[in-house]
This record gives sequence, structure tokens and C-alpha cells, in this order.
Amino acid sequence: MYPRLKPGKLVVATSFFKRRRLRPGQVVIVQHDGREKIKRIERIEDDKLFVIGDYLAASSDSRHFGWLSTHDVRGRVIWPRLLNN
Repeated sequence: MYPRLKPGKLVVATSFFKRRRLRPGQVVIVQHDGREKIKRIERIEDDKLFVIGDYLAASSDSRHFGWLSTHDVRGRVIWPRLLNN
């Protein structure tokens, strides 16, 4: 999520969210390959998410690893408040 979130930046996320209320533009923490990653939801189709990083030139995201299940979402970032979140 660089440059909006620099390495070491503290974020606050909530795990108390309703998966049906996820929407494009929100920044979420997803579980992928045994790691938690912060990504922005680009699209939602059939309980699947296409997520991207804000720094497209260097981001490993759904363009590389494909769609994720909504069950891979561990939390929604609530602070710092990022555009469209």
C-alpha cells in the first residue's frame, strides 16, 4: 500500500464487519500464502474479491495471485483513513 502506508506504519483494523458490506474502494487485511497483506478491494463478484495494492508497479495482488474469497478477509482498516475507506 506504499506510498499511502509506509513500512512500519501503524494501522488500526476491525475484525467486526459484515462480509456482505464489503465494497470496492475499502482497504482490508487479507490472508494469502500464510501472510497478512493490506490491499484495496477493486471488484467483488460472487463472494470473491479482486484486490490491488495502491503502488501498482511493485504490488503483489490479485493481478498475480487471482481472486480471493471473502473469508480471506481478516479485517477492514479503519485508521489511518485512506481514500474510499
